[in-house]
Amino acid sequence: MAACGCAEQRKPLLPARLVVYFVLGLALFSPAPYLGVMRHLVEGLRGQGLLGDWHVPTKSSLFRARQRLGSEPLRVLFATTAKPMAAEETPGAFWRGLRLLAVDGTCWDVADTEANEAAFGRPGNGRRSGRSAFVQVRMAALVEVGSHAVLNAELAGCRTGEVTLVGRLPRSVGPGRLVLADREFLGVPLWRAFAATGTDLLWRVPANRVLPRGRPAAVGADQAERIQRPAGLG
Repeated sequence: MAACGCAEQRKPLLPARLVVYFVLGLALFSPAPYLGVMRHLVEGLRGQGLLGDWHVPTKSSLFRARQRLGSEPLRVLFATTAKPMAAEETPGAFWRGLRLLAVDGTCWDVADTEANEAAFGRPGNGRRSGRSAFVQVRMAALVEVGSHAVLNAELAGCRTGEVTLVGRLPRSVGPGRLVLADREFLGVPLWRAFAATGTDLLWRVPANRVLPRGRPAAVGADQAERIQRPAGLG
């Protein structure tokens, strides 16, 4: 909170630290309403007598608290904690000494507001209106295969392509890792961007694209085997 300039000069009913936990709770209990999530959050503390006469605020107070908090503390929290979590004994986490990572993208609906529509846009559809019912956000993520932990993510409006977003992720990889990707990401610029970090790559190729197989002259026997025999990953 201090690093983001969110430290309070007094003790409000909803301090910024509590609001951060509340926002994390909204993700864990996504079907639940605001007040339900807050009650889940404070139930254990109340049982231990740590809340005194503190009471759950109104829903409008929770809305205002989220607005005051903003996105920066959550961004900083993610950046400082999004680290690989799998150990060597974690199933599916390593292959021949390389930590397995994967890149992929997805979209999800967000609140149908004018501000969200201006920021993220709506996808088209086949109906006469030509607009989807909901505003959508697109995300591309770098995920640790063994733990499913998200190591980095890029978000944008739904009209920004997944390849564009994945192109911002190479800064999070490096030697000792094997990055998996689906066939839609195959392309020379993106491949070179990831390969330049020193990471190993195993990407699917579309069935209508024929690539030559060869043994690179400047690699060791073990690395050449990894390149020419990717089926061994399974």
